[in-house]
Amino acid sequence: MSNIGERKPHAVLIPYPVQGHINPLFKLAKLLHFRGFHITFVHTEYNYKRLVKSRGAKALDGLQDFCFETIPDDLPPIDADDVTQQQNLLSLCDSVKKNFLPPFRDLLARLNHSATAALIPPVTFLVSDCFMSFSIQAAEELAVPILFFFPASAGVFFSIMHFRTLFDKGILPLKDESYLTNGYLDTKVDCIPGLQNLRLKDLPTYIRITDPKDLMIEFIIEAADNIHRANAIVINTFDELESDSLNSLSSIFPSLYPIGPLPSFLNQSPHNHSAYLGSNLWKEDLECLEWLESKEPRSVVYVNFGSVTVISPEQLLEFAWGLANSKIPFLWIIRPDLVIGGSSVLPAEFVNVTRERSLIASWCPQEEVLNHPSIGGFLTHCGWNSTTESICAGVPMLCWPFLADQPTNCRYICNEWNVGIEIDTNVKREDVEKLVNELMVGEKGKKMRQKIMELKEKGDEQTRPGGCSYMNLDTVIKDVLLKQKQI
Repeated sequence: MSNIGERKPHAVLIPYPVQGHINPLFKLAKLLHFRGFHITFVHTEYNYKRLVKSRGAKALDGLQDFCFETIPDDLPPIDADDVTQQQNLLSLCDSVKKNFLPPFRDLLARLNHSATAALIPPVTFLVSDCFMSFSIQAAEELAVPILFFFPASAGVFFSIMHFRTLFDKGILPLKDESYLTNGYLDTKVDCIPGLQNLRLKDLPTYIRITDPKDLMIEFIIEAADNIHRANAIVINTFDELESDSLNSLSSIFPSLYPIGPLPSFLNQSPHNHSAYLGSNLWKEDLECLEWLESKEPRSVVYVNFGSVTVISPEQLLEFAWGLANSKIPFLWIIRPDLVIGGSSVLPAEFVNVTRERSLIASWCPQEEVLNHPSIGGFLTHCGWNSTTESICAGVPMLCWPFLADQPTNCRYICNEWNVGIEIDTNVKREDVEKLVNELMVGEKGKKMRQKIMELKEKGDEQTRPGGCSYMNLDTVIKDVLLKQKQI
């Protein structure tokens, strides 16, 4: 492979190693690949095994210039074949902080050693999930630029940048566990300019702590403290969606570039050569797409609580009977590890009542499902990937946030953008039945559908040639990532 170093810049991308972080960075990898970059996408060994299990041994063979590498995560081994278990997030955060730099540094050295043999181009720059802060040191040692990718919304980004303020003001930590239920979380956040419309309960759930040394919030604050060290930051959102938060952030980070929504960006790129490359850690059940073909346009509600949410057997039953009593056709994704205790068996009566108008699957290609003409609504946990994918598909939402950034996203979906309705945390089947019908056939649902179609079109405009997100990605590539190469 002669003179390959002169022909292609080489981007090494490393996500925080959970599904919700892998997916959007993988989309960015595809966009960079389409722009002519040699791609190395780095998984943990555990996640690589899961991907091979879910997609088949050849699915990660990649292309000649889209390659996969792995590093260990130094966590106690879990059988990648056992889909009822996931790695502990606190342990993963601790290991990321303590153990990931040396093997990542070794990987970069191996890649550049291969480059000296003209097998691949030398590493030109790094693209890192901003929660993988150790990558900053690796970039500095290698003397290459680093681009941080923030995988959540601009509103959440702005929130975590002010977690220290909440401690300084005495708002955190909570005095004791009673503050989770005594109404304290309804307190408005009036100490942070730009977040006045949010309550404490709308902020990422990591603030719901009584221990000031909580490992997760320390991990997030440390990541936030390091974000300014990157050459630039990109985020999966767009101006019309989050203009206030983006304006506030731009005063802190002049080199912040919204490049979303990524689903729309990718859909408008001629990327068929890489379309088969996927990132789902669960095996996709493609039967659901065939089932949807038999349904009327906008007649089906799609139900998926994401890759991390767990619910109680009682909550499972409330959702089940709410869906059954609504009489609306539904496609429900029930992961093997969705229900606490591992038992997701639904009553025979429920199965009999809904047999003709329902399909339950363990996982699915979500974007294909959301873009199917028969989908009319999305009952969601409000993860940012699901939120942007729903917007890009023009599908209004029923929102049941569970953890992390989901309450913040829910607040914007329901109160700022008016494209969703929130279901009470203490879910009841009567509410599910009522709100599913409101979403699918009610007047409020029709108005939300119109609003989200307007957002969809704005997102499409931003990611077309000439749109702000399209130009932002161009700027990042030319003025940040390739600047050193040109010098």
